Amino acid sequence: HSEAIFPTSSFVFNSAEEAAARFSGELPGNIYARFTNPTVAMFEQRIALMEGGERAVSAASGMAAIMSTCFALLEQGDHIICSRSVFGTTNVLLEKYVKKFGVSVSFVDLTDYQQWQSNLKPNTRFLFLETPSNPLCDVVDIKRVAEIARQGQHEKGTLLIVDNCLCTPVLQQPLALGADLVVHSATKYIDGQGRCLGGVVIGSNELIDEVHGFLRSGGPTLSPFNAWVFLKGLETLSLRMKAHSESALKIAHWLETQASIEK
Repeated sequence: HSEAIFPTSSFVFNSAEEAAARFSGELPGNIYARFTNPTVAMFEQRIALMEGGERAVSAASGMAAIMSTCFALLEQGDHIICSRSVFGTTNVLLEKYVKKFGVSVSFVDLTDYQQWQSNLKPNTRFLFLETPSNPLCDVVDIKRVAEIARQGQHEKGTLLIVDNCLCTPVLQQPLALGADLVVHSATKYIDGQGRCLGGVVIGSNELIDEVHGFLRSGGPTLSPFNAWVFLKGLETLSLRMKAHSESALKIAHWLETQASIEK
C-alpha cells in the first residue's frame, strides 16, 4: 500500500569487483544516492509512464530540473528561443546565468508563431515554452511550435522543451504533441498540498542520459522523502486535476455574469 523510503547516502556491495561494475555501468543497481535511489527511481518511472516518455530524471526543485537540462544540453555558442510567458525565475536563470557561459537567448511572444520562426538560427539548440504559462495562463499550440523546432539546423538537433507544470500529464502530454522533453515543478500539482520541493525532466533515453549525467556530477538531487511524497501525490493527481478543472469552470462562468468585469 505504501512504497518504502530509502534514506541512505550509499549502498552495500558484495565485493570490490561488484562495486566497480556498478560504477562503470556494466551492472545495474544503486551506487550513491546523489544519482541512484530506489524511492526516487519509483517516482521517475511512474511520471515517465504518465507523460509517455521513455525515462525521467528528478531534481531538487523545478528550477533545478530546468538548470540541469540547460547545462546538460547546451554548449558555448548555442542559442535558445524562449517564450516571454514563462515562470519569472526561468527568465532570470537564462538571462543572468546561462548567458554567462556564451549561450544567447531570444525571447518571443508565446502565441506569435512568426516570432518563433523568424528567431530560428543554425545554432538554435532548443525552444523553451510553458503552456499554460505561470502566472498569466497563456496557451500555445505545442504541435505547431514542435513543427518549427523540426526546421532547426543545429548539428545536434533543435529540440522543443515544454514546462507542463500547470496541466500535469493528466490534462496534457506534450511528448505526444511533438515535444522532445517535458519539465515539471513537482512542487505544484504533482504534490498538490504544499509539502515539499522537487522537479523532473521526461523524454527519450538518449536525452535523459545527458541530463542524468549532469545531475550525477552537479548534484541537485531529489531527496528520497520528497520522492515518496510525490508518489503519494501521483495517486490522487487525476482526481485532483478533475476537481480543479470543474471548480475553475464554475468560477469562470460566474465571472462572466458580473457586469463589472470586462475580460
